[in-house]
Amino acid sequence: MSTFSELVQARRSANNFVEGIEIPQGELEEMFSLARLAPSAYNLQHAHYKVVANEELKEKVREAAYGQYKIHTASAVIVVLGDKHAYLQAPEIYSGLKMLGAMSAEEFDGTIEAINGAYIGNDAFQRDEAIRNASLSAMQFMLIAKDKGWDTCPMIGFDSEALKATLSLPENLVPVMLITIGKDNKHKIRPRGYRKPVNEFVEFF
Repeated sequence: MSTFSELVQARRSANNFVEGIEIPQGELEEMFSLARLAPSAYNLQHAHYKVVANEELKEKVREAAYGQYKIHTASAVIVVLGDKHAYLQAPEIYSGLKMLGAMSAEEFDGTIEAINGAYIGNDAFQRDEAIRNASLSAMQFMLIAKDKGWDTCPMIGFDSEALKATLSLPENLVPVMLITIGKDNKHKIRPRGYRKPVNEFVEFF
């Protein structure tokens, strides 16, 4: 396993993949098993993923992403979604802690009340939280994928409505980003883009 600093430095956004490489589903499941440990507000685990490896469906997703070639060459395209209604799962998520005695009945009721107070009737907050927390999960997934020897690229260039129609997504799932995954075509790799020095984006008080 790479050291974390090496892993962060090695991860690059791949813009062209070697065609014809399949990712075993079991390996993807291992990656998602680790990605599920990403933090989320109230531990509501807003992230939802759809892994599209079927070539026909992948090309339809590509159409919704303005025909970007990297989707064609990638082993799979992963659709990252955020669940606006993740708060509805709070009783199920916290029931285990209550059952184990790690949370009292009063603490359980207070937590559920706080979650409902924050989410219910606040569509803007539901959407923001869906995007924010799914993004945390997606970044963790990309680092895990790199550690397993796979290359990725996060993509925001797509038509959300077209993507929803292609995948028949329910209203509560918000398309956050696409992640292409596969083996980077090293012959076409570009130099790393400019990165701001720390003093340009960090202030200490």
